[in-house]
Amino acid sequence: MGIRYIKIILVTFVGLQGWLYVAGNIANWDAAIAAIGYVLSMADHQVYSTAIFPAVTSPALVTAAFLIVLAGEFLVGAFSLKGAWDLWKVRNASADVFNGAKTFALMGPGMAMVVWFGGFIVIGGALFQMWQTQVGGNSFNGAFTYAITSGLVMLIVSVRD
Repeated sequence: MGIRYIKIILVTFVGLQGWLYVAGNIANWDAAIAAIGYVLSMADHQVYSTAIFPAVTSPALVTAAFLIVLAGEFLVGAFSLKGAWDLWKVRNASADVFNGAKTFALMGPGMAMVVWFGGFIVIGGALFQMWQTQVGGNSFNGAFTYAITSGLVMLIVSVRD
């Protein structure tokens, strides 16, 4: 029974992480737009100076990219917190019922993998080479941590009771 509580708590933390990043990004709107704009511009790349994709410098496209990040982080929070609530409601039910309630509890960490692995590591890191600068590198390293921890939560939650 205790593992069910751990699963609920871990999914709750993934949800809080998503929504805390949304709040932080909104509170620091201009700085967040500037950071995304800097990464998408591929400015100051010295290690791999030949880009395989054109730089994005359009303010509208930079803002659109930021809104996509915000939407993804919001969905991380929404899916995860709904999933934690779904699991909480059936915490004392049979294993089949508990396992059947895991849909959103798995979608939340899954969405976190999409945002931080897909968005930041694959698109930001591999396509825009964000790892080459301090601003991009810090975001890249943070995204790695968030993706790995979310993936671990997803694995733990997916284990059947």
